[in-house]
Order: sequence, then structure tokens, then C-alpha cells
Amino acid sequence: MATGMTNEQAWIELFSKYDIANAVNQDGLFQISAEQIKEFREPRLMTKFDHRSQLPSVFLPQQLSILPTSRGDYIIGDMNTFQALTDNPNVQLVEKTIPANIESIDFSAITSEALAINCAYVSNILSDFTEQENLLPTVSGRMKSDNFSFTIERNNSGLPPHNIDVNNSQIEIDGGYEGETSLVLLEAKNNLCSDFMVRQLYYPYRKWERRVRKNVRPVFLEYSNGIFHLGDDFNLA
Repeated sequence: MATGMTNEQAWIELFSKYDIANAVNQDGLFQISAEQIKEFREPRLMTKFDHRSQLPSVFLPQQLSILPTSRGDYIIGDMNTFQALTDNPNVQLVEKTIPANIESIDFSAITSEALAINCAYVSNILSDFTEQENLLPTVSGRMKSDNFSFTIERNNSGLPPHNIDVNNSQIEIDGGYEGETSLVLLEAKNNLCSDFMVRQLYYPYRKWERRVRKNVRPVFLEYSNGIFHLGDDFNLA
């Protein structure tokens, strides 16, 4: 593995060595393994793109993105993997009272995504948004995705969608809360974003929508400047 490279430099080397741009032009998708990526830099650093702005420059001319398909394989192609986030000026701000008996959380210093989730939970923000009165924490952390298939639209709308097969890819759930009628899966950010990688909600959704009889409800949570922003209007079916 080469040392001292940035993501940008390492992806330029990978695209050159494996002629990825031409392969995508010919076949639509290019499969690459973690071992191939590791020749230049650690795969966990090379494949984590939470936002479109983080994509390396070599991805941009063909509007490419990358998705994991197993614990050791990825696909690169013209895929619409990011969900845009926009402000709704008609949304009213709802104030919530901080529980007086909670002493272990400093609500004036929410510095991590995990802490933001805990604050939203104990302040009943999650219950209020999801309309679930008795939410309880259940699933979170890293786990396997199980096996599933899906289609994904291309950024070039004139071409048919890609068919993708996933085989036990690693997923991570920031927070999972179960109520009487639904399982709420959270992806959280400790800042405001213009978009996010849909896989972060979609892969967990596909795992759990087959495992529970209740409705599985993916929710995106952002925290910034004392305000929690929550959304679930995503077409993940």
C-alpha cells in the first residue's frame, strides 16, 4: 500500500491503472475490490463519501459514484446515489423542554452525532416527529446488510437504471428506535448538509424491512446551532 497519498491522488492512480473511465463507458459499471483499492490507500478512507462534494475529481466528468456490494467489493458507475436536502420555509419551529432530571448531558455542547441522537430521544423530539409515544432504543452499530437487489437511477436520465446485487455488505445504523407500529432508523449529522449518501439509510432499510412486521421508517437527522432538523420524505421502496 502506498503511503502519504490523499484520496484524490489515490483515485487518480486507480483510474489510471485499471482504466476505470473507459470500463464504465463500455460496461456501465466497474467492479473493484478492497484489495485493489488498498494498493494505494486504506479502503475505508477511499470509499466514504457522505456528500457529493467529497467525490474525487476523476468521478466528476462522468458523474460517477461508488457503492459497496459486499464486505470486500464495490461498484463504480453513473449512479444517482445522493439525496438533495432543501429547506422548507413553511415548517414551523417546535420548542421542546429539556428533561429536568437529566444531568449527564450538556445540552449546550452537543458535539457529536451520537450525542445529538441521545438529546433528540430524551427530549421527545423523536417521539414527536414520528408520532410514536413509546419509542425504545433497539438496534444500532455495525452489522451485515443481508442479501438483496435493487435498481438505481443514473445521473444521465436517458439511460436505463442499473441493477445492483448486494451480498452482506457492512452497514452502520446511527440509531434504531422501535415503537408500537414502526421501527425508526436514524442517520445523523452534526451539521447542516446540502445532500447525503442514500445508501446510509437504504441499506439498513432493506435489511430490516424484511425482518420486522412493523413499518420501517428511515429518518435523517441534522443538528446545528441548537436546532434539530428531521426528515423522512425519501422514496426508498
